[in-house]
Amino acid sequence: MTKVSKDFIYQIPKAELHMHLEGSLEPELKLQLANKHNIDLGMTTVEEITETYKFNDLPSFLAVYYQGMNVLLERQDFYDLAMAYFHKVKTQNVKYCELFFDPQAHTTRGVAFEEIFEGYYQACQDAKDLGISAKLIMCFLRDMSQESAIEHYHMAKPYKDKILGIGLDSDERDNPPLKFREVFKMAKDDGFNITMHCDIDQVDSIKHIKDALYTIGVSRIEHGTNIVEDQELVEYAKKHKIGFTCCPVSNSFVTDDMKGKEIKYLLRHGVKVTVNSDDPAYFLSYIADDMYALAKHENLTKEDIIQLAKNSFEIAWMSDQEKQGYLEQIDDFVRNYQE
Repeated sequence: MTKVSKDFIYQIPKAELHMHLEGSLEPELKLQLANKHNIDLGMTTVEEITETYKFNDLPSFLAVYYQGMNVLLERQDFYDLAMAYFHKVKTQNVKYCELFFDPQAHTTRGVAFEEIFEGYYQACQDAKDLGISAKLIMCFLRDMSQESAIEHYHMAKPYKDKILGIGLDSDERDNPPLKFREVFKMAKDDGFNITMHCDIDQVDSIKHIKDALYTIGVSRIEHGTNIVEDQELVEYAKKHKIGFTCCPVSNSFVTDDMKGKEIKYLLRHGVKVTVNSDDPAYFLSYIADDMYALAKHENLTKEDIIQLAKNSFEIAWMSDQEKQGYLEQIDDFVRNYQE
């Protein structure tokens, strides 16, 4: 077992599979967009905005998160937001990403679906110039109705070939997976990849994970480390190669624990766990920062980091040929890396 350096973690090729585009809104860009649109934030400096990025559980985080979106009004804003993220993660050697966006959070403010989607999609196209392949996952807000989800699903249908998958996020309390059974059946029948958030330490966490896996039929679980409470579920996930996108720094903000022991346990038991940033602007941590924080906290080895990086491509929604190409990049990096 080999000790791992910070540089190795930052430089190893990696994929990010759990990142909310709206969660990458840095205070600087938020202020810039507010000034552009003459929006009074009640704050005039980056420092003041940064002070508001404080929370201790999921609801208090979401309150700040949704308020922040008010500055996103037109196609260029969404484009600029995504491009800022791509420029940041290029420095951490992210080669591929599958990114969440929340259209309901914008259409309810009067922003057209087309403006949201085209801004994000154009940024994904332009990310290629940075050496990053980027895809989009449309999420439904679980604290809104299934009817609203279905309405937005139909809005997305003209863009079907440009949307990689369908997900579910926001406040899980009283909003279980089965609330959205119908719209996810539609998505699955139409050939979309599907995933759901099963947030940390929720009421009925294990039931929600079971419902997402067994009834809805997702191929990935977002967060989901409560699975360690049920060994049969762990074995099921391992056997069926279910991916888990874990976000340790985010966990430490919205609960009192990184859930590092759980992530390490799953990793070393052969479950396809990955490390991701979730909402990097709010949690002050991008993907390599998360990997480094977890490595320090749990004394991860170089072999652990290599496996996490490989998992990130192995559970991605891409062809086996594409996966093989990225896995070879990791092997080449490891072979040639010099401390």
